[in-house]
This record gives sequence, structure tokens and C-alpha cells, in this order.
Amino acid sequence: MLISVIIPVYNVKEYLEKCVDSVLDTSFRDFEVILVDDGSTDGVCPALCDAIAKKHSDIVRVVHQENKGLGGARNTGIEASKGDYLLFVDSDDTLIPDTLSILANKIMQTNSDIVAFNIFTENSNGERNPLNSNYAYYDKPFTLKEHPEFMLSLPNAWSRIWKRTLYTDNNILYPERAWYEDIRTTLKVFAKAESIVTINDCLYVYLQREGSIMRSSNIERNVEIIDAFEDIISWFKKESLFYEYEKELCRITIDNIFIAASVRVLMADTKHPLLKRFKDYTKENFPEYKSNEYIKVLPKMKKLAYKLVEGNHYKILKLLFTIKK
Repeated sequence: MLISVIIPVYNVKEYLEKCVDSVLDTSFRDFEVILVDDGSTDGVCPALCDAIAKKHSDIVRVVHQENKGLGGARNTGIEASKGDYLLFVDSDDTLIPDTLSILANKIMQTNSDIVAFNIFTENSNGERNPLNSNYAYYDKPFTLKEHPEFMLSLPNAWSRIWKRTLYTDNNILYPERAWYEDIRTTLKVFAKAESIVTINDCLYVYLQREGSIMRSSNIERNVEIIDAFEDIISWFKKESLFYEYEKELCRITIDNIFIAASVRVLMADTKHPLLKRFKDYTKENFPEYKSNEYIKVLPKMKKLAYKLVEGNHYKILKLLFTIKK
């Protein structure tokens, strides 16, 4: 079997059937769908998963488990999978028609470990906007050593299809019950891939909804971004890869801790102690971060945010983001 599509399910009765239907909308047939019911409590999803599997018994399987979070559900899907490649699909998102055919063709053409593609974002009004998931488009397969800047791509699990052995042979798992499970895992898999190829098309539709995890108003949980980077940095050091990718890891830290995490916190409290902690963490792990060459190519708004955080101008930054919204 070529592809296993893994769909974690938790209290998404409004979206699940549409999600699965979009996966099945393909002429390609050498695949399976694994629904991982992650301890849903809505009284609907467990039976709905079973009904979908019964209707499509030749393709869809269900695994019911106690709640382990998104990462834990993905791990269960990986363990249960039979396909050579894994495609992760969040249960409130959808695929563009015939996505699996497109990915299968690219796999057959290149035999790459990872096939990366772009996405659409979709708001509550059904409006879609294209988004480049990858740092750049490359017209032929490459390795991370050849293009280390590819590490700066969005870390989402669902904007690539992955060779299963990248996870199983390297003992790479998603963290359970944690925020930032994608970035903690994706960077490691990138580093282990022997061949990566990109597709310029948008194949995945990411639904932006208020109830999603990363839109939570729990400010204190933003500290988990530091836990995530402790995991990432220690892994790269253990694998003797830290200094090879230090510039990229520094830029990723600037993006995710120095800027993004700071903005999430300051929008609620411009005097929150986490703001100093984020800056201190960046300085401690990357003392020369200010001279990182990737800062020069930061997008305009992100570069402005970087300068304002650097100068402790949190109130001005909050005002700018408030106006932007």
C-alpha cells in the first residue's frame, strides 16, 4: 500500500464527514484512511467514525482510544498504518479533489522521502486564500544539506506527505497533550530525509476557526514553546546536527519565541513576565542572534515586530496589531 491517511478525531461532528469525503474524492485507490477517535466526548464522533468505516469498509479503519491529544492520536495512526507514506489530515480540514493522485504521481516520479505542497486557508465565511507552506519552490528533489533554508518552511504536519520510515526508523514521535507538536517533530523529520521535493499547487484547505487549539486564550500555556525548543535543540545536539543548522535554528527561534510567542502574550498583557523569559531564552541559546543573516530577509511586518520586541516597545506593538485586526 502506498499511502495511509491519518485523521485524528476529537469532537468534530460538524466537520468529519466533509473531511473524509474530500480524502475519498480521488481516482487513486492504493490508500487507506485511519480515523483515530481520540476519546471524543460529544456522544457522536465515536459512532460516526464507525458508521463512516462501515460505509467505506474497503478503505477506512477506526481506532478508538483514551484521549492522548493530537500528537498522541497521530502516533497511534502511525503505529496502525500500512502505507509506505503518511498524510496527516486534521478532521476539520479538507483536501482538494484528487490530491492523493497528485501526490502519488510525484512519489512515483521522484521516490522522495517528503513531498511538500502549499495550502489554502479558509475563514468562517468560506473565503479561501493561498498560502505558501514552504520557504521556496525547488524544481527538483533536494536534501536539507543542499537547501538548509527549507527548515524555515511552515512546520505543519499536514502540508507534506512523509515516508513512514522517517518516523519509525528514527524513533520520532509527536508529543502527547502538548502545544507546538508540529514544530517539535517536523524539524527532526526534515533532518532525517534523504530527498525532499516541492509542489507549487495548493492541495490542502486549512479551516481557521475560533475553537482551534492555537487560538486558545490561555496565556500561560505559551510557555510550552520553550519546552518545545528545549526538545528541538537537545535533539539536534544529540544527533550532532546543531552546529550544521545553527543559523536556521536561530531564525526559527526568533520567529516562534522572540516574535510570535511574545506577540501572543503582549496582546493580553504588555507587562507579563513571559516576555522577558522569551527574550532571555533566545539570548542564552543564540548569543549572536542579532547578527543572524536571516534577519535581513524577514518580511516587513515581522521585521518591524522584531525591532519593537528588541526595544521592549510592547505597547506600540500591541497597538499596531490591534489596528491591523
